[in-house]
Amino acid sequence: MAWLQSLLVAGLIAYAVVAALVWFAQERLLFYPQPVQGRPTAPPGWTLEEIKLTARDGTVLAGVLVKPPVERPPVVIYFGGNAEEVTAFAPLAAQVYGDRAAVFVNYRGYGASGGSPGEKAMVADGLEIYDWTAKRPDLDGARIAIHGRSLGTGVSVQVAAAKPAKCLVLTSPFDSARAVAQRVYPWLPVAWLIRHPFDSAAIAARVKMPVLVLMGDADDVVPMAHSQRLADAWGGPVERAVYAGFGHNDIGANPKYDEAIKGFLSRVL
Repeated sequence: MAWLQSLLVAGLIAYAVVAALVWFAQERLLFYPQPVQGRPTAPPGWTLEEIKLTARDGTVLAGVLVKPPVERPPVVIYFGGNAEEVTAFAPLAAQVYGDRAAVFVNYRGYGASGGSPGEKAMVADGLEIYDWTAKRPDLDGARIAIHGRSLGTGVSVQVAAAKPAKCLVLTSPFDSARAVAQRVYPWLPVAWLIRHPFDSAAIAARVKMPVLVLMGDADDVVPMAHSQRLADAWGGPVERAVYAGFGHNDIGANPKYDEAIKGFLSRVL
């Protein structure tokens, strides 16, 4: 029986080593910072302004503001996925949002932003980005929408819970990063290991603004059940759009995707 005891001990040691690796490497598993993808451009006829925001801890965040040729337009603040350099989406602002300004500021460690990503810092930065946007005299600070995609939905929901945005658009959202990780690693004590839970479902009931939830039924990164659970927990009006055959990374290629966002923004803003 000594060999069985040795095997058990070896198995426990291996399990502990894997758990420790997940603990120490989880930032690398969750965040995939991207470099600047060339010089950002605005949609035709729009203007582009480079943004440099200094967070309270001194970290410099970089991005762009693009504006349509209208006076004091409403504005959308975009929080991207875990492998997006968001200024690359500036040329698509008119296509996705219509005649509304758009703010694209990269997370810490992404693009030209300094620092390292982490949930608390990203949410704190998101709140500062919102305040900066709301104070702009050339934008309609009373008509601000927030759009989050994938990881960015975890930031967006927390910003929306703290700020008076008019509405929220969530693309491929999750109930919590913890729940998604538990699906991927059912054999690990994820609840104890994860340092960036992004628990959107825990605060969803107290967020009363209208939300549009966009989902692909072929999403194998954030399966649609996670998005539906968040929508079910929402405290305000919910609109849902499901795109058959589309997954996590190609949902935006559906021709109805942009129209759904623009239609929602037109009704709410």
